[in-house]
Amino acid sequence: MSAALDELVDILDLEPIEVNIFRGRSPDENRQRVFGGQVAGQALVAAGRTVGPERGVHSLHAYFLRPGDPNVPILYEVDRIRDGKSFTTRRVVAIQHGKPIFNLSASFHVSEDGVEHQMPMPDAPDPESLPTFQERLAPWKDKLGDWYHRPRPIDLRFVGEPARNTDLGPRPPRQQVWIRTDGGLPDHPLLHACVVAYASDMTLLDSILIAHGLTWDQPNLQGASLDHAMWFHRPFSADQWLLYDQESPTAHGSRGFATGRIFTRDGTLVVSVVQEGLIRIVPRS
Repeated sequence: MSAALDELVDILDLEPIEVNIFRGRSPDENRQRVFGGQVAGQALVAAGRTVGPERGVHSLHAYFLRPGDPNVPILYEVDRIRDGKSFTTRRVVAIQHGKPIFNLSASFHVSEDGVEHQMPMPDAPDPESLPTFQERLAPWKDKLGDWYHRPRPIDLRFVGEPARNTDLGPRPPRQQVWIRTDGGLPDHPLLHACVVAYASDMTLLDSILIAHGLTWDQPNLQGASLDHAMWFHRPFSADQWLLYDQESPTAHGSRGFATGRIFTRDGTLVVSVVQEGLIRIVPRS
């Protein structure tokens, strides 16, 4: 396990305060605000800590309410809404400075047999044949500064040119990335789900920017995650390669909509993701 991955696993290991209250911290990365995937992953950990291991998470729905402060801990309050025969529902509110910054509803389900089908995985080159994250973004390393050199817990390989390459101009609003942790993980299904929840927020909204030839660091662009939903269809391992197929069907009214499908290397569809983000173009003064 790399040092960066070890740090991620550590921040996902929340500190229990009371039976339904947990405390999480942020990594020391000099961020202006807490990374949304971190809050989603920690909130899912908090929910899962109140559910028996025989019930795995099958869906989550979340809203980002306020920017998180990376310099203070985050309190996660869990509401045990329902414990049914087959399903368990939890609601989690993340709090900083006495105000909610994020809320999440998650549902857990016992394993059952049933009907089975899925859409096929799209074609994609093998991840080993693709440049690493730093190799792909090397042309912009001087502009990216410390963010480029920062160790990362997720090994991410772009199938094509990233949104960063605006020299290509507007392109179809779709991209693919291979993802896996930078090292092995313990065999704990909830941890693997929480790590993928963390990683799912890293590149999905880029599919919106690609359609307009934009980048996140443009001075006239304001961007943020607004909400996030995930469905966990089948078991998977986050330390094995997963293809994250992403596209943006539409954008309107300063909001962009993006969807993602995550497949194991053998073509099994394991997770579906939907996210809406703020994409606001501020007139230049």
